Amino acid sequence: MTTGEKILKLRKESGLSQEAFAEKLGVSRQSVSKWESGVSIPETDKILAMSEMFRVSTDYLLKDDEVKAEEEIEPEEEANQAHGGNEETENKKTFSGKKLTAVLATALAAGGIVFTAKKLTSGIKKAIAIVAIICIIITAICVPVHFGGIKETWWALCGGKVEYPYVLVHGLGGWGETTGVNNAVTYWGSTTGDLTVYLEEQGYTVHAPSVGPLSSTWDRVCELYAQLTGTTVDYGEAHSKEHNHARYGREYTTPLVENWGEKINGGQRVKINLVGHSFGGATVRLLTSLLEYGNEAEMNATGDETSPLFTGKKGDWVHSVTSLCAPHNGSSLTCIIDSIGSVAGFTDSTQLLVSLCFGVAGIAKPASGVYDFMLDQFGVGEISGSSDDVADAFARVADVGNDHAGYDLSPDCAAALNKTIKTVEGVYYFSYSYLTTKDGSLLSGQVPDSGTFAVLYPTALAMGSYKGTTNGGIVIDEAWQPNDGLVSVVSAQYPTGEEWTEYNDKKVQRGIWNVMPTRKGDHGKVIGLNADTEETHKFYIDHFNMVDELKR
Repeated sequence: MTTGEKILKLRKESGLSQEAFAEKLGVSRQSVSKWESGVSIPETDKILAMSEMFRVSTDYLLKDDEVKAEEEIEPEEEANQAHGGNEETENKKTFSGKKLTAVLATALAAGGIVFTAKKLTSGIKKAIAIVAIICIIITAICVPVHFGGIKETWWALCGGKVEYPYVLVHGLGGWGETTGVNNAVTYWGSTTGDLTVYLEEQGYTVHAPSVGPLSSTWDRVCELYAQLTGTTVDYGEAHSKEHNHARYGREYTTPLVENWGEKINGGQRVKINLVGHSFGGATVRLLTSLLEYGNEAEMNATGDETSPLFTGKKGDWVHSVTSLCAPHNGSSLTCIIDSIGSVAGFTDSTQLLVSLCFGVAGIAKPASGVYDFMLDQFGVGEISGSSDDVADAFARVADVGNDHAGYDLSPDCAAALNKTIKTVEGVYYFSYSYLTTKDGSLLSGQVPDSGTFAVLYPTALAMGSYKGTTNGGIVIDEAWQPNDGLVSVVSAQYPTGEEWTEYNDKKVQRGIWNVMPTRKGDHGKVIGLNADTEETHKFYIDHFNMVDELKR
């Protein structure tokens, strides 16, 4: 049995519920649940407490077998010892008083201490120190911890394994937990309820920051980094001059992740797990790439005053990157929108695409007084929600040239962006694609399933039959037709040209894309829109558990 299975067995044999057991140990019920399921291991002081509570040895709890350690004293043996015992019983004792004396004597001799009455006090102190050091070394080398080896044992002795928080990054037109609209409609969880609250209740640390819903990938990354570190948004001197907007944005005084990138608890690096939905996928990819490789143009422009985001050598601040329905290679819908946008009454493709994303996220338009476009660099922040203000916000975006989300989402521009993003060798990458179409019986191409969200039915149908070639020469053929209503499966799986492999739970690889099996549903299902609550919760718990168990 594993450590978790033993804890579960002993708890049940003692007639304790998880809540009662947790209360006795002074921990949360979620911690007990994680121990018993094997997601984490108890800290050293909790192992000792359980050893006393259940009258078993620490070796029994830590070793992956069913045999109790030799030093555990059965009730009959304990009674025998109380009455003086016998020679056979004395021989069975693994650490008798005589042996303890011998060990202390050896330790004293090793320290050059003469065991006399005058030096008894100082000798004991030195002996305790030496024995403690010896015990730590022996424990670190010899104790077979469930998760494997010396490193995990050392972390346990230093206060436990550091848990990496999860940072959820929304897509185009979306918002995080800090935006007012989230009080009315949650982006993460949607119709299934607030997902961040549920995950926190399960023992995970989760953050869902807000970044510019219409902003470019670059600008969104700068805003995300500032929130994670508790600093002022720095869009970079070179980038800001090129796109004619302010270099600095909002100031964040409290970091979302305390000690991010620092080493604590026995030298463990505080890392994060990044999860990006839709356009958030490009955001988390670029953030990870900039952390590791930096940006030469920004370093040349500002020298010593360059934002740490652009100086590189921080790729090990990220543990994993997960994309959900992300248009890694752009969306063929932008090609379709360019041709039909004027017919539908929209002045540009970005306006139409964002309006669709508003619908997918669960709102018809920005709610009055609570929606924040976060375009401070262009002089646009919160708006009233009136049609004039919304149109003005779109106009501000269109006037900046190519520094906005609509540009990055086209296949040609996504290809250019991909040339600036590289995977990081020590980071785990996962991608999930969703499919809401099927082969048409009478029509060519793909048609939407009956369960497709109404807002996405027309776009799923259009993408399912579209073929063409972009201005940059990218061929949109039959491979692009299976889609989730906004993103083709082939685009959501991995960026073209990057190394990838089908997900294998026995061999999860770092530095390349682990492509998960395509799931059934449309673009909004993965964030809980018109989805089953239990299924949505299980998806995130299963994925988070898998990521937490990966080798560090």
